[in-house]
Amino acid sequence: MINVAAAIIEDGQGRLLIARRRQGKSQGGLWEFPGGKIEAGESPEECLRRELAEEMDIDIRPYAYFGTSDYSYDTLSVRLIAYKAAYAGGTIRLTDHDAYRWVQAAELSEFDFAPADKPFVDKLAGLG
Repeated sequence: MINVAAAIIEDGQGRLLIARRRQGKSQGGLWEFPGGKIEAGESPEECLRRELAEEMDIDIRPYAYFGTSDYSYDTLSVRLIAYKAAYAGGTIRLTDHDAYRWVQAAELSEFDFAPADKPFVDKLAGLG
């Protein structure tokens, strides 16, 4: 089981940040809440600050645990730990993703999300 953190980033205007995984990567073409693998000795919040700085060149402030989603893909199992976070600055620059959007929670169901992220989509959209 690989522990991964996901950030549900709010922009202060009621919108959430989602990103599409670059083609050629695992789950390429699917949308997700950005984040990454938690390194040894790292908290999920520390992971999210580091990953969002590395992958999107932005600063975030994780502030509340949102939920956990366990999912088994063909070759590995993932425990996705989500935190709500506030966008704190920076201009988004993509490295692992090929697109991003700021969307309302009600719009999330319009996007094709990675399976591990879907429980969070449902919860945010009031479906789960």
